[in-house]
Amino acid sequence: MSGLRDRIQRLRVGEAHPPAQVIEQKPKEPKPQAPKAQAVQPPEAQYTAQKQKVSLGREQYQELKRKIHRKLLDALDLSILSELKENEVKEQIRAVVGKLLEQAAVSFNKRERDQFIQEMVDEVMGFGPLEPLLNDPTISDILVNGSKQVYVEIAGKLKLTDVEFKDNVHLRHIIDRIVSTVGRHIDESSPMCDARLADGSRVNAIIPPLAVDYPVLSIRKFRTDALSTEDLLKYGTITEEIAEVCMACVRARLNVLISGGTGAGKTTLLNILSAYIGHQERIVTIEDSAELQLQQPHVVRLETRPPNIEGRGEVTQYELLINSLRMRPDRIILGEVRGREALDMLQAMNTGHDGSMCTVHANSPRDALSRLETMVAMGGHDLPASAVRQQISSALDVIIQAARLPDGTRKVIYVTEVLGMEGEIITMQDIFMYERKGVASDGTALGEHRPTGVQPRFLERLRASGLKLNAELFMPRV
Repeated sequence: MSGLRDRIQRLRVGEAHPPAQVIEQKPKEPKPQAPKAQAVQPPEAQYTAQKQKVSLGREQYQELKRKIHRKLLDALDLSILSELKENEVKEQIRAVVGKLLEQAAVSFNKRERDQFIQEMVDEVMGFGPLEPLLNDPTISDILVNGSKQVYVEIAGKLKLTDVEFKDNVHLRHIIDRIVSTVGRHIDESSPMCDARLADGSRVNAIIPPLAVDYPVLSIRKFRTDALSTEDLLKYGTITEEIAEVCMACVRARLNVLISGGTGAGKTTLLNILSAYIGHQERIVTIEDSAELQLQQPHVVRLETRPPNIEGRGEVTQYELLINSLRMRPDRIILGEVRGREALDMLQAMNTGHDGSMCTVHANSPRDALSRLETMVAMGGHDLPASAVRQQISSALDVIIQAARLPDGTRKVIYVTEVLGMEGEIITMQDIFMYERKGVASDGTALGEHRPTGVQPRFLERLRASGLKLNAELFMPRV
C-alpha cells in the first residue's frame, strides 16, 4: 500500500498548500478577457448519486467534509497503513471518521452517518465525489463542467446529477490524482491530458487557461461486461438478417470498415464482430486506448503512447501499424483510423491481411471514403487521387454505418458493399438500411431496418469460404 501512503502524503501537502496553478495570479498588465457566461438558474438534478439526503445545508455539509478530511489525514498513521491490505485500510478510515464525527457532535442519523463515512473513504481511497458514478454500471459517460455541474450519460441521454465538488481546487486535486496514476501531469504549461483509469475507462482533462471558466473532466467508462450480438438484437440496433450477413462477412475474411459519429457505438460493433474471428488466427489489435475485449487465444494488443513531460517517447498508431506488419498477423484490427496510418492500413488489406477491420469517424459510407482519401493526402503521400481511390476500392469490401438517433438509441443505418471503380468514382451499393419514419409522442425515434433488394456481389466469396446465405435475406418485405 505504498501508493496509498504517497497519495495521503500528497493530500496532506495539498490541504496546507493548494496547487499554485489553480490560484489565479493578477497580471501586471490588463489583458482583454473573454466575457463571462451569464448566470442561469440550474435545472433540477435528473440523477441522484447522494441516495440519502442529509439534514445539514449544502455549504455546511461541504465545510464539515473539509474539516473532517483535514483531521483524518493528520490522524492516519502512514507507517501502519503501508503494511495493511486495502480492506483493512478502509475499515481503519471508517473507524477514524466515526470518532471524528462523535467529537464534532454532528446530529446525523445512521444512514446519513454511513453515507458521510463512505464519502470520506472515497475521498482518500478513490476519486472522491466521482466514485458513485464510476461504480454505477448504467452510466456510460461522466462529464464534469467545473465543481458544481456534473452530467452523466445513461441509455444515450445526458442527465444532470446532484454530484458536486467543494470547489475548483478540489476538482483539480481529483484530476491530478487521476492523471498521476498513469504517470502523467497537468498544469498551466501542459493544460490538456489524456489518461486511463485502472478499469480501462478513458479520461480527458483540460484546465485554465485553455478551459476559460473552470477545469473540465470527461470520462468514457469501460464496460466490463462486453455486449453480444444478442444484446444488439434486443436493443434493436440490428436485425437477425443484418447479424447473419455481418457474421458471414467476418468469417469469410472480408475487409470491414465501421463508420459513425462520436458515441455511435463503433467500438462496440467492432468488438462484437471480432468475436466471429476463428480461434486459430493470430490477431494484432492497435488502439489509442485499449478497449477491445477479444476472446480468442492468439491476440496481441498494442497501444499508443503519448509523449512524456519532455515531449519525447511518443509512439503513434502509424508506427505500431508498421511494426505489426513484421509480427506475422493473420488479421489486423485498428481501433480508429485518424491519420497517416490510413494508407498503410489499406495496403495491408490489399497484401495478404484479408479480414482486417477498423473504424472511422464519418456520417455516411460515402463520407467515410472521402475521409480515408483526405487522411492519405494529409499523410504527405504524393499520390494522384485516382490511385488513392483505387487503393480504397480494392481494400474495402463492406462498410457498416452506425448512428446515434436523437432519442439516444444506436442503430446500424447502412450495410454497404464497396463494388470498385467506375471512372474516377468509387461505386457502392446499399444492402441494408434503416428507414426513419418520425418521432413518437414520448420522443422515441420511429423506423425500421429493411433490405434494399440488392444481392451483394460478395456472395460468391462467401460460398467459396463454405458459407451459404439464403437469398431471401436480401429480399424487401412486402
